[in-house]
Amino acid sequence: MAILSKDTYRKRVIDLTGPDGNAFYILGTAMNLCKQIDLSSSRTESILDEMKSSDYENLIKVFDKYFGKLIDLER
Repeated sequence: MAILSKDTYRKRVIDLTGPDGNAFYILGTAMNLCKQIDLSSSRTESILDEMKSSDYENLIKVFDKYFGKLIDLER
């Protein structure tokens, strides 16, 4: 048995192969994060529009671009 020190900050992980990996969940998460970090509604809309501008791969790339420091996406 090992006793590990508790990390003060752990990144949240979204499993893209599970139910949390669907586009609507990721868009909702992005919207909630924008509110939490107090982005303006116009900036939030521009991020969401960029996420929705193409296919699923684009959606996760744009999500990672803006929120990759807060959340890890896992396949």
